[in-house]
Amino acid sequence: MTAWLVAAGAALLPVVLGSRVARRLATAAWTHRHPRAALVLWQAIGLAGGLGAVGIGLVAAVWPLAAVFPHGMHTLARQIAGGHGLDGLGPAHMAALAWSAGLCVWLLAHTIQVTAKTVLHQRRQRLLVDVVADHLPVHNVYVLPSARRVAYCVPGRHGRVVLSRGTLDLLGSQELDAVLAHERAHARGRHNLVLLPFVALSHAFPWLPVVGTAREAVAVLVEMIADDHGRQVHGELPLARALVQMATPVGGQGAGAFALADAGLTERLERLLNRGPERCWVPAAAYSAASLLLSGPLAVLVAPLLCIAVWKV
Repeated sequence: MTAWLVAAGAALLPVVLGSRVARRLATAAWTHRHPRAALVLWQAIGLAGGLGAVGIGLVAAVWPLAAVFPHGMHTLARQIAGGHGLDGLGPAHMAALAWSAGLCVWLLAHTIQVTAKTVLHQRRQRLLVDVVADHLPVHNVYVLPSARRVAYCVPGRHGRVVLSRGTLDLLGSQELDAVLAHERAHARGRHNLVLLPFVALSHAFPWLPVVGTAREAVAVLVEMIADDHGRQVHGELPLARALVQMATPVGGQGAGAFALADAGLTERLERLLNRGPERCWVPAAAYSAASLLLSGPLAVLVAPLLCIAVWKV
């Protein structure tokens, strides 16, 4: 019984604590100083929550099959392999098993759907850029014949950094170099793949506020990580000036249609111009917290596999 309670607690704890940790993380000041560590923690919260929700169903489903938790999973696998199906499971345990299976299918279906739509959209964007824009070899960018302020990266295997003629006319050489470094950091870091799981979660569970919070926070963190590349090469001021210039309306244009300035502009400017002290222990604490969040659900899912491997030996 103790092993079952420990397993249930290990699976359920990240689900219960996930929303609390997410709310605190969304407003924590240290995340702007250490965006990479904060991003890893957000990823751990999402993964631990999903694995925990699946794991608690499995724990509840195989409860009557063995006295010790991992043996129950092994017993169920042997029953199914031996053609005995789900013998020994009552209606409640069948419902728990259906919950885990259904949740896996739900998450997988939305992930595949979002991935397919994203790949198709990026392909269309690349084709459109190739047709409409002019390639500028000196900067290896594609220039749109538009007076609007545009600067963005079309990710993918053959990515494109896209600017508008209005952007080239607006920015000085230092500011332009900083913007290009920012966008190329997105391309090299495959930041679209970092965002994709959170987009899939927001489609799968649109009614959960924590999912929307995570998606918005991760988008800002990814921009800050790209900002760091521009800052390290060209300094804080050129990129900050570029952010302000791109976001400042001119005439009746309104705010610039500018990917660089879309997410968390105020926070990013404040971070560039007023960087606080970086404490080396903060990333270590964040990575440790991420490991702890994942350890319980992973143990619940991996323990039965280890038992199967040991018993086969």
